[in-house]
Amino acid sequence: MLQSDISTPETLGADLRALRKSRGMTLAGMADALGRSVGWLSQVERDLSDPSISDLREISALLEVPISMLFRHEAALANEAGYVVRKESRRPLGSHTAGLLEELLSPDLTDDFEMVHSTFEPNSEISKAVTRPTQEVGYLISGKLDLEISGKVFNINPGDSFRIKGEPFRWMNPYDAPAVAVWVIAPPVY
Repeated sequence: MLQSDISTPETLGADLRALRKSRGMTLAGMADALGRSVGWLSQVERDLSDPSISDLREISALLEVPISMLFRHEAALANEAGYVVRKESRRPLGSHTAGLLEELLSPDLTDDFEMVHSTFEPNSEISKAVTRPTQEVGYLISGKLDLEISGKVFNINPGDSFRIKGEPFRWMNPYDAPAVAVWVIAPPVY
């Protein structure tokens, strides 16, 4: 493969800008919260400057996203960048702590929504309900999953879909097989 066939992903700045805007933050407000200049943050958002690891830690804390979300991902073929995400190039999300492995299916976070591939490990659950200012639609590909949405428990089977509109929810996989789902979340939260 020729070197010119590979595109170096320049999505960090675009992703930061999309995350900042989805949280209603101005460039000046975010720069102030980080103790940095507007010029520095503007350069980072335009991929003209690379933040340090400590900068990334502060940014991820401020935006409430896992730091892994801010690391660059595998290079895409030049003609596929921004359009196609190959299975081996998906960006992992989160820390895999509660038995949930999530990967970003969207090429970046610059759209009005994001697509996420979620694998819920057998006999795992999230203990506390989560409430996000989003609309989320999911489709269960395989396994079984229990969802509690606004205090109501639903048993989700392969082929079933569901919607969560800014309501408190939590998931449980008390079964002996992994559950695999695809979620569409608007606006992007990762």
